[in-house]
Amino acid sequence: MRMSRLAAWCLAATAFTGGYVMPAVAQDKVRFQQDRFAIGFWVDPPADENMARYYHDIAVANFTLVIGGFGATTPETVQQQLRLCEKYNLRAIVSRAGLPPAELPEGPACWGYMIRDEPGAADFPGLRTAVDEIRAARPGRFGYINLFPNYAPAWALGTATYDEHVRRFADEVDTDVLSMDHYPMMQPGADSRDAYCANLEVMRRESVRKGVPHWNFFNTMPFGPHFDPTEHSIRWQMMTSIAYGSKGLLYFCYWTPRGGEFPKGGAIITAEGRKTRHYEQARRLNAAVKAMGPALMQLTSTGVVRVKPDEGKTEALQQTPFRVLDGGTHGDYLVGMFRHADGRRAVMLTNYDYLYTSWPTVEFDVDPASVREVCQETGREVPVLDDSPAMDGLQLSLDAGGGRLFLLPAR
Repeated sequence: MRMSRLAAWCLAATAFTGGYVMPAVAQDKVRFQQDRFAIGFWVDPPADENMARYYHDIAVANFTLVIGGFGATTPETVQQQLRLCEKYNLRAIVSRAGLPPAELPEGPACWGYMIRDEPGAADFPGLRTAVDEIRAARPGRFGYINLFPNYAPAWALGTATYDEHVRRFADEVDTDVLSMDHYPMMQPGADSRDAYCANLEVMRRESVRKGVPHWNFFNTMPFGPHFDPTEHSIRWQMMTSIAYGSKGLLYFCYWTPRGGEFPKGGAIITAEGRKTRHYEQARRLNAAVKAMGPALMQLTSTGVVRVKPDEGKTEALQQTPFRVLDGGTHGDYLVGMFRHADGRRAVMLTNYDYLYTSWPTVEFDVDPASVREVCQETGREVPVLDDSPAMDGLQLSLDAGGGRLFLLPAR
């Protein structure tokens, strides 16, 4: 996430518990296995005398993962970071702090080690060596590499197309998690959300093909041409990622980076250590995702469909578990479809509108009494309730950018 180059590309473009098991893919015990839904961030807190308080606040905000490399950068501070993550039931991807693979820290909180951000294709052979060395020296942990977004120029990718870049990385580097950063423009006259979805579709497809989870960074702060996101637009980015099967949601940024590219500040925590309004927003949004996490970890994506109010709606619905999905003239939805590990089907219904709520009338392709919803407060499977029982049909209320997860019998 080379921040200055990323901002230039944006301007040119107009940024729990449960096992993740992909069917038909052999599970190698020495390779990393993600054991919970990842809710993390870029830019970890400073490694100073207030570290304990910083990590307490991370846990209170319902994060599950810390990605290091900015605050904890020495062997000693990385060890302290891991101790605090273990104390607060967090997982960590830590800085290698100049250590060779055989001397990298371990411990129950350690998922892996930061290797590289936004490599080009010419870097892939060297990255494969680093990944293999970590895998051999620290079985069960992995080398973390984050990829460019699909609006990066061809000279940076080192390939003719973005699809080729991700496919080659997946095959040639063979890491245990696919990850990328993409910061969509979300304002009138500058709306690049469709490109965000296209990027997620590439990650979804390669994730399923390789049998590994995919994660993505999304925007939380003003920088370059990006406005300061509202809670609704943050929710939209998160729920859209989930609809595409993401197993990790990563905020850009948690601690505000210093530098000329970020004169407004405005991440979750300021550069001086003060909580912004994004802290409480993240705490609320993360709580809902964390509750759904165990169920989400049991799902394998089978496809995503956009259902617009007036463009090919009938054909689009035929690909989904809905016979009816009618939000009126402004109803616009993403439908993420999944196979549950126990054989059931699952569907993530999201409101594509990040400004206004939606209240669609829906009809599933099965008896609604057989459908369950994953509660975003408790994580339990509960009956689907009609949000407007005085009206005809089943009504579902969706907040701006909101999503709801339903489980259906196998067909």
